[in-house]
Amino acid sequence: MAKSKIAYVCSDCGSEYPRWQGQCTDCHAWNTISEFRVAAKTKASVSRYEGYAGAAENKVQTLDKVNLEALPRFTTGYGEFDRVLGGGVVPGSAILIGGSPGAGKSTLLLQTMCFLAEHMSTLYVTGEESLQQVAMRANRLGLATNKLNALAETSVEAICIHAQNIKPSIMVVDSIQVMHMAEIASAPGSVSQVREGAAYLTRFAKQNNVAVIMVGHVTKDGNLAGPKVLEHCIDASIMLDGDTDGRYRTLRGTKNRFGAVNELGVFAMTDKGLKEVSNPSAIFLNRAEGDSSGSSVMVLWEGTRPLLVEIQALVDHSQMGHPRRVAVGLDSNRLAMLLAVLHRHGGLMLGDQDVFVNVVGGVKVSETSADLALLLAMVSSFRDSPLDRELVVFGEVGLAGEIRPVANGQERLREAAKHGFKRAIVPKNNMPKDTIANMKVIGISRLVEALEHL
Repeated sequence: MAKSKIAYVCSDCGSEYPRWQGQCTDCHAWNTISEFRVAAKTKASVSRYEGYAGAAENKVQTLDKVNLEALPRFTTGYGEFDRVLGGGVVPGSAILIGGSPGAGKSTLLLQTMCFLAEHMSTLYVTGEESLQQVAMRANRLGLATNKLNALAETSVEAICIHAQNIKPSIMVVDSIQVMHMAEIASAPGSVSQVREGAAYLTRFAKQNNVAVIMVGHVTKDGNLAGPKVLEHCIDASIMLDGDTDGRYRTLRGTKNRFGAVNELGVFAMTDKGLKEVSNPSAIFLNRAEGDSSGSSVMVLWEGTRPLLVEIQALVDHSQMGHPRRVAVGLDSNRLAMLLAVLHRHGGLMLGDQDVFVNVVGGVKVSETSADLALLLAMVSSFRDSPLDRELVVFGEVGLAGEIRPVANGQERLREAAKHGFKRAIVPKNNMPKDTIANMKVIGISRLVEALEHL
């Protein structure tokens, strides 16, 4: 019997080392290297390939002869979930869903599996709860459970044996951090167990054409727990965000081999589980009735659809020697850069002011199209002058004070007009070729022009 060897792997980047060390030399992270055991290769596996059974099945061919027909997908029963997945679940795919405790990962998957059980064979594997607890939650949500196969197991090998007997079309494993493999000499949740368990389930999904959805825990920083290679071996990585005391949850795809990334789905948490929100712009634009300064509306582009959100800013005289700069839902470094542009090219000095900015609804804005709306919201708060409630703004601001165009400008304007906005300030290169009904569009090329129009 071949002896196993000890290896040391960084949990952040997946780099391997022959011995333990305090810092990873690749990603420069401290105290992220853990020990795991690797089975040694036998001589037969190294020197001989004649007996490999799969060699005859796999053939080398040119790419022009590959069948390009669309992969068959099946719906999850939720349009927002299907949108994030790229149109539905692809058979044989491995999907990882992460989120903070209480976000609703298990609830969403239980609702999805109960729906799919009416049309196909399913298997729901739980390693954190008993079957009685899962059944109680399903009954509380009013779900039909008479056709859903459930299993309480933490052994990856045993789960795959049961799945081969049942032959499900889709299987949920909740969660990958509590699963273990017998041949790995480490505790469940360790780097080696998570790494090998996810790889084993992914191979099972590909070989048996079974869609496998794995639930992943997150760290205190909001990142998926476990080695980084966990996200590399799966086909789609999805994060379910939302405060446990809030009502709305956002489902965002960070990796998808079968669809667009950064796609966004919105759900509302109710006493009957998660309900999808088909028009998220309506909930994010629930503005105050009276006019208030420091508020502007912009149009984001999330995946394949536009989304209207409100940006709020509060500029107040600082009582401390170092004014505060706080950004919630926005990049704090970009906020500091825009304040410098506003001073240099807009003539407004906010160096002695505390600046607080926030995106309403808990949405995280990462694209640069929010620059102009953020600047105008800060000017509105600084001057204590409300902006027009029927005004929508978007555009990227450069360091020279120029207003740069953004992608999908016309689709953003049509979405704003659909929600009743009558005026828009956009980059000059985003001016629509055809007029938009009931909307006046103003094209600008410099920051000074935007301030003059206000």
